[in-house]
Amino acid sequence: MPAENPAENPADKPAEKAAPNPGRPQSPAGARSLLVLLPLVLVASVLTLLTAAHPAQSRTDAEATAAATTSGDAYRDARQDRRPAEQPIRRPNVVLVMADDMRVDDLRYAPTVRKVLGENGVTFDNAFSPFPLCCPARASFLTGRYAHNHHVYWHERPYGFGAFDDSHTIAGSLRAAGYRTGFVGKYLNGYGVMRAKVTGRASLRYVPAGWSDWYGALENPGDAGIHGSTYNYFDTPYNINGKIKNSYRGQYQTDVVGRFGRQLVRRYHRSTNPFFLYLSFVAPHHGGPREGDDPGSVRRNDGKLVKFQTPARPSWVKGRFDRAIKRGAGMPKDGGPAEASVSDKPGRFKRPDLNDAERRALREVTRQRAEAVFVLDRQVKKLVATLKKSGEWNNTVLMFTSDNGYYLGEHRIRTGKVMAHEPSLRVPFLATGPGMRDGSHRSDPMSTVDLTATILDAAGARPPQTPDGISRWRTMRYGDAGWDVPVVTEAIHSGPRKRRGSAFAASDARTTIGLRTAQYSYTRYRSRAGELYDLARDPNQLTNRYRDPAYRKVRRDLDRIWRRYKDCRGAACRVPMPAPYAVTPTRAASLTATYWRGVRKEYGGGW
Repeated sequence: MPAENPAENPADKPAEKAAPNPGRPQSPAGARSLLVLLPLVLVASVLTLLTAAHPAQSRTDAEATAAATTSGDAYRDARQDRRPAEQPIRRPNVVLVMADDMRVDDLRYAPTVRKVLGENGVTFDNAFSPFPLCCPARASFLTGRYAHNHHVYWHERPYGFGAFDDSHTIAGSLRAAGYRTGFVGKYLNGYGVMRAKVTGRASLRYVPAGWSDWYGALENPGDAGIHGSTYNYFDTPYNINGKIKNSYRGQYQTDVVGRFGRQLVRRYHRSTNPFFLYLSFVAPHHGGPREGDDPGSVRRNDGKLVKFQTPARPSWVKGRFDRAIKRGAGMPKDGGPAEASVSDKPGRFKRPDLNDAERRALREVTRQRAEAVFVLDRQVKKLVATLKKSGEWNNTVLMFTSDNGYYLGEHRIRTGKVMAHEPSLRVPFLATGPGMRDGSHRSDPMSTVDLTATILDAAGARPPQTPDGISRWRTMRYGDAGWDVPVVTEAIHSGPRKRRGSAFAASDARTTIGLRTAQYSYTRYRSRAGELYDLARDPNQLTNRYRDPAYRKVRRDLDRIWRRYKDCRGAACRVPMPAPYAVTPTRAASLTATYWRGVRKEYGGGW
């Protein structure tokens, strides 16, 4: 991380010190219970030491896996069932902060996240959104399943909120495990407008099952007498526990969501139960109202008009990063073309390079997104202060991520997501909590479905549906285990639907399905086109090796693996790949370091 960062400012430091964290006070009855339990704890400690002295008596990994499968907890890696004796007995609170369309390099505009969760937490350097689009990604987090299993493939009809069965989600699982559960912010696209799949009724006052408290931002159906919308940053209506609250006109949405979250922390502190809080921000996704410095639409060299959309921001932050941001984040630092040639890529990428007017527009998009991220970061700072002041900090796991990444010029894609290239697929993921304050990095992958399994594992809760992800709870606390399972990438509207003997089933809605392994990015299109990148040599995906004879064996191997995983469900999604595609922690760390060196060489930056 560079010594200086454009987001740092001494004036932004907290004005007051956090109060000491004594934890929740215990009642006299609780103290007596501890005295009764103390002899039992001592006996358990002795037994643990004896077991450690005789490792032959411990379960093997295979036995532990079989036991986990039999008990219904198959989403946990067997290695995570053998935990050190010093692990805290008390289940942690879990707070998840999720941004929208935030790239990994946007972290340079989030000083609190970098300091509190990065320098004093754990950073996953390989975090991915398997279907990089708002609705499918959020449905995957809520269910712990890939899109081909929950079937929410897009953000508009016939998909979106109206296609999502949210009767059994992570919220219900945590509630059943004794957690208070709170949701604040953006839900799925169409919430408030589409009918709920669960009830078949209008969703304006619908509260999904499993949530103790619900503060959902609403899209405006246009006939309910409400004003504003989820994507109006200065006029957002909310469904608060079934009642419409529409009195936030003029208040910046990011600030309102943050305030709601802090209110719930203070309320949950009064309970002896642990809590799960999911803060779902719209920033830095584009949204209104339109502002005078918005770039608007610009004409490409082929005559096509391209819309450059940005998030609205409060006036105090405008211009904050203008001197630091000289180009669009996805444009090469040497000022050269976005990509010298796209002749090796499928047809939809064959578009002209960005002209000067487009480059200026893209720079403005990058600046405004940075400003929106910075406002979000200030809400994280206030959240952390509230957790500390309430005494909850020492028993809280705080996580930060995004629903998906975002293109900002890479591969001549002006702005957007969905496709399985790295800028779209990658998301930031950082966490801090008890035993995780050392500023370490992980090379094991963390996908959206893995995140669900990880939170459930931390809480000791059972999955709401057949889970596709792997818990990274042990990796988060104790270190990498190796990258042996691919991330399955998928999308619709990512290419033509013509089949011509394709390996895609006729009923399959997807137009691309791929794999992301430690070294390779492999994507097959329904049209029989494909992309294969050796990320160890080409981290910026500039040379497609799909039809390169030198990579014939790699492609053949990956195609066999692809067929195994493309329709996987549950345990089948967690079966390790064969060598050399499954790699050790050391090899994964080496590949990861090489990858990020290559990205920074091309695009610059540091975070």
